[in-house]
Amino acid sequence: MEIENSAQNKTVLVQFKSENGEILGDHLDLPRAVTNYQLQLICNALLKKEKNTTYSFFVKKQEIIRTLENVLDSQELDTEHVIDIIYQEQSLFKVCPVTRCSSSLPGHAEAVISVQFSPNSNKLASGSGDTTVRFWDIHTETPLFTCQGHKNWVLCIAWSPDSKCLISGCKNGKIMSWNPDNGQKFGSIMTGHKQWITSLAWEPYHMNTNCRRFVSSGKDCSIRIWDVVLGHCLKILTSHTQCVTCVKWGGCGLIYSSSQDRTIKGVLCRTLEGHAHWVNSLALNTDYAMRTAVVNFISSSSQINDLTLAKSKYEDIYKIDGEILVSGSDDFTLFLWKPEKNKNSIARMTGHQQLINCVAFSPDARIIASASFDKSIKLWDGKTGCFLTTLRGHVQAVYMITWSYDSRFLTSCSADSTLKVWDIKNKKLMFDLPGHADEVFAVDWAPDGQKVVSGGKDKILKL
Repeated sequence: MEIENSAQNKTVLVQFKSENGEILGDHLDLPRAVTNYQLQLICNALLKKEKNTTYSFFVKKQEIIRTLENVLDSQELDTEHVIDIIYQEQSLFKVCPVTRCSSSLPGHAEAVISVQFSPNSNKLASGSGDTTVRFWDIHTETPLFTCQGHKNWVLCIAWSPDSKCLISGCKNGKIMSWNPDNGQKFGSIMTGHKQWITSLAWEPYHMNTNCRRFVSSGKDCSIRIWDVVLGHCLKILTSHTQCVTCVKWGGCGLIYSSSQDRTIKGVLCRTLEGHAHWVNSLALNTDYAMRTAVVNFISSSSQINDLTLAKSKYEDIYKIDGEILVSGSDDFTLFLWKPEKNKNSIARMTGHQQLINCVAFSPDARIIASASFDKSIKLWDGKTGCFLTTLRGHVQAVYMITWSYDSRFLTSCSADSTLKVWDIKNKKLMFDLPGHADEVFAVDWAPDGQKVVSGGKDKILKL
């Protein structure tokens, strides 16, 4: 008994540090058996927080789940030296995991290709092979408007940052804009692309509060910048030599594009080379901050104006490591880039056995998820690209992934007709969500965390 007590009373010298490397307080001599809860109390006291904030703690990238001793023993660390404990602030509110289907929404006559909640989470839109865009009432879970105008499959849709406009692109290369309040078309059809539209992205709100400009990419190898009010193309960018697969409008003045010519371009800046095959998907660490730029889910009574809020959200992520880009390719690899500063990649991430179809940063930018045709999802460190774990459960290709806004859960959709909900902290499957009768092509988690929508080959949306 004396020996056991002696082991429990052993101490270790620690130093608290933020994820940016900022030192918090002086060295502390703590018991090896200090718990996660006790670390929370110490950290809040050092930070002089009026209300207790929840943190995660890491030693050498391993999270302290129960006690510090568990981590020290598993890593066999030399406790003669100071041990750095990295603290990361967690979301104020926790999202409930998705557990069941609340509604099936029929109406489309062909496969549902794209689904997306508005940034304020109050509206829902879908695009389909039946050439229509549909708006849905997410409160009554019923149809609102059917928007007709396209003459071919609607392949992609995108909401403006202020939730007041939706744009859609079709297989004929036409782009249309819609009023979600009445389902009517804004202005004229935007023409110019010679082949189908592959991707759409709006200019970030903190760069232009008018929400007038967006960028489109096409099978015709071109990228076009548009004014949605005038319905005119402002600029054509034609540096790619094959189909442009994805386009992102970054928050620091760059437009990023990926292509089947195996390159990524920071438009008007530099070309990022490294992939050996088609580049399919791009994601930015600032994606969620820019999507929800003018929405404050934490406090409805906040007096902060929209522009200040948008800048604050973007800068909270940007100030840590700048704007980081991740790309996924048919060559089974991902690359991590800081394209604003360097054309060379930070990391090359390998492990998938088939093409990578979708990549996404968690809202807090700490984790990257990648979905592959090898039936798996892999998680990677959002700063370094280091491999974290593989999530297995799907029995066919994984098409798309979407995060909960507190970064605690991930939902995936697959050719196996199911959705799955994953617990990121424990790195395991939480819920299997069957119900679709065929392949599920699209999924989106509402920015406020309340609902998930899916759509697929069975022509049905499910909430």
